Amino acid sequence: MIFQQMEEKVVIITGASSGIGKALAYEFGGKGSKVVLAARNVTNLNEIVSDLQRLGIEALAVRTDVTVEQDCRILVEKTLEKFGRIDILINNAGISMRAIFIDLQLDVMRRLMDTNYWGTVYCTKYAMPYLLKTKGSLVGVISIGGYIGMPGRSAYAASKFAVRGFLSTLRTENRRTGLHVLIVAPGFTTSNIRRAALLADGSMQGETPRDENHMMKAETVAAHVYKSVASRKRELILTFREGKLTVFLAKIFPVFVDKQIYNTFAKEPDSPLK
Repeated sequence: MIFQQMEEKVVIITGASSGIGKALAYEFGGKGSKVVLAARNVTNLNEIVSDLQRLGIEALAVRTDVTVEQDCRILVEKTLEKFGRIDILINNAGISMRAIFIDLQLDVMRRLMDTNYWGTVYCTKYAMPYLLKTKGSLVGVISIGGYIGMPGRSAYAASKFAVRGFLSTLRTENRRTGLHVLIVAPGFTTSNIRRAALLADGSMQGETPRDENHMMKAETVAAHVYKSVASRKRELILTFREGKLTVFLAKIFPVFVDKQIYNTFAKEPDSPLK
């Protein structure tokens, strides 16, 4: 396997104020890349950037709400002003939800699509000309929910399916341009996404319904993503049982997998499934 050199690469990471995004900043920065951190929580961003700079890593914080097209354009502009190029865009910003569709307010679905799907589209649109110049990498962090319908997560799964379809199409369109497209599907990972997940009425869940003690760490995910970008892989599905095996079995035994997934989610505390 051939690994490209990542030193001095300029990497934009959305959703970088916590979880996987924050871990990615340390992973790429620690390997010599210049990192641009984007998120709404500018206080967290500035604290992370200060720590990265203390470690000798070149870093820039840009307050960005990926649901706002103008913010995504400014993110790209500020990256170019600071570093003059873009080598890697990691679309990591995302939110989740937990409710059955019949109870779900449609505004919640719009919010999920605006963040998870349109946020990816906006950032990609403005970064694309510069990624093409560097024959760089376009990365989307989705979920196993981007491959398999997850009960009680209709808006989340729909947004992640949409991102996968979008990036898969861009990969095919750019077969001759040198653009690298990587789709990342972590399994259950320790992060803030479940605590911030939206309920049927749009309020935040607050407490995670899952035991996170045995989940994959965000730092582990970041290390896998780094290696996959360096080796220019097409796809990265993480965890064996909940990830690779589930996606594989769903192609062969879809009814069986549907039943198992339903039963798994129905066992969660306060599950919305009847």
